[in-house]
Amino acid sequence: MKHLLNPIIALAKQAGQSIMALYQTATISSIQIKSDHSPLTQADLAANQLITQGLQTLTPNWPVLSEEVAEAPFNIRSQWEYYWLIDPLDGTKEFLEKNNEFTVNIALIKNNYPVLGVVYAPALATCYYACENAGAFKQVNEATPQSIQTRKYQPPIITITVSRHHGQAQLQAFLKQFPVATLISCGSALKFCLLAEGQADLYPRLSPTSEWDTAAAQCVLEAAGGAVLSNNQQRLCYNSKESLLNPSFLAVGDVSNHWELYLKGI
Repeated sequence: MKHLLNPIIALAKQAGQSIMALYQTATISSIQIKSDHSPLTQADLAANQLITQGLQTLTPNWPVLSEEVAEAPFNIRSQWEYYWLIDPLDGTKEFLEKNNEFTVNIALIKNNYPVLGVVYAPALATCYYACENAGAFKQVNEATPQSIQTRKYQPPIITITVSRHHGQAQLQAFLKQFPVATLISCGSALKFCLLAEGQADLYPRLSPTSEWDTAAAQCVLEAAGGAVLSNNQQRLCYNSKESLLNPSFLAVGDVSNHWELYLKGI
């Protein structure tokens, strides 16, 4: 899979360029509202078309599942061994708020788990990427990529990444388990990436996410030494059921800690 990394990084950056071309002119009044009440912009559509076409050219025999494309029925996609799972613009609300915290997410799934992931934040010119058994990396602008890894958790002090927009009531109840916590509010898949580069310890997600929101960043975090644990204490998996919604989960940096003790809180 490692030979696919550079082409996928290049594709994510191209998609990022298409998003940035529309960044300053995007407004709330220019969006569409999808059936799940989430916003859709021209930047989502432009990036989706670019990525989908690029993947179909690169690996024509592998299906592509995207947030912006009608999903295949489970009886079909359950037969897939390999497929691409993409969110062409993760953090559309951040994009519209112009806070720079949005990403392009591209993941390769093999037998229900991500084995390659690229998370590119175009407004920050920062790319996180990983491949199974090849480590995790961060690249800023066109500088030499740097290897990243998670950090050791040193209780009771903990740094927790949280969503700016979702699940605040449940989150506040969960956070009572950590009396000495520093919170970092952040949009999109960047919450995982802060764990992967050792800037935070925990990302609890108690409100709904879809599989394309998490797969690429999960690959980066796992390759950096972390884990994403679903509410059944197992590794978060993909394409295993009719729904493409994830269960609640904990993304963690230090896998040696007994995080399962906190799963009762979700």
